[in-house]
Amino acid sequence: MRTTTAGGDALRGSRLALGCAALGNLYEPVSDETARATVDAAWDAGVRTFDTAPHYGLGLSERRLGAALHGRPRDAYTLSTKVGRLLVPDAEGRAGDDLAHGFAVPATHRRVWDFSADGVLRSLEASLDRLGLDRVDLALLHDPDDHAEQALREAYPALERLRAEGVVGAIGVGMNQSALPARFLRETDIDVVLLAGRYTLLDQDGLGELLPEAAARGRDVIIGGVLNSGLLTDPRPGATYDYAPAPQPVLDRALRLLEITGRHGVPLRAAALHFPFGHPAVASVLTGARSPEEVRDTVEQLRRPVPDALWDELRAEGLLAAGVPVPHAAPSKEES
Repeated sequence: MRTTTAGGDALRGSRLALGCAALGNLYEPVSDETARATVDAAWDAGVRTFDTAPHYGLGLSERRLGAALHGRPRDAYTLSTKVGRLLVPDAEGRAGDDLAHGFAVPATHRRVWDFSADGVLRSLEASLDRLGLDRVDLALLHDPDDHAEQALREAYPALERLRAEGVVGAIGVGMNQSALPARFLRETDIDVVLLAGRYTLLDQDGLGELLPEAAARGRDVIIGGVLNSGLLTDPRPGATYDYAPAPQPVLDRALRLLEITGRHGVPLRAAALHFPFGHPAVASVLTGARSPEEVRDTVEQLRRPVPDALWDELRAEGLLAAGVPVPHAAPSKEES
């Protein structure tokens, strides 16, 4: 698998990153054995970049990922986690699950938003304990949409100090929007932006401000959500987009994409995985998986060659604007 650097060479990893929300029982349970096998399959395929967060299954994802990576050479992989949500034990001992937040786990803890300096330190300390590590390679401010000023004034300086002390290798912000991360790029010295769902075949919002800003400043962007909640895997009535039922115009657009990619013999999900690499600021693509089979399929799709004629037809059909950069065809054995 091809490698990449991010954060001004502060991070080295694979161009494909494994998003580990599913290891926290996203939507439905995943067994400990399947979670471990999923990480093992990613490792065997050459994936060396892993992303998790306390939010994912109330810490379950971090515990499972740490256990799966235990014993592997620490300098051989890059691991990112996130700050901004503290996990507080539910003192009332209420029964129930966490499905209201999307995770099929017992609701033993509450999430408390905290972008204070102390909150950052407490969050990272707890994450290191769950992961069984003494450092993380990348710490990201997680969804500070409604806490922008505190995140800029308090959380960011705390991360900057941790980076200077070597507790984290690089720092950044991870969000499902592009405007606030662009502000972080302008006003701080973050290394990386994780942009989810806003630079895909269906949504190129990130191209307006964030990606040009990152390129101009020499900062790297990790693209998540390239399949837009699965719509670019299997577009059909009832499919989800941004974690909700896809609006009909969006579904119609996805079906047109499916038709055109099919004419070129390319699965839609393969085109979706390749697409972000057309922009020079994109360092890697992050995708989730809940089984070894899903990992192997993703790797296979990313290794498929995508002909330039496919992108040309998408432009001709108005599905990609003229100014949207696209990747050039590469030998299939080298691409991953």
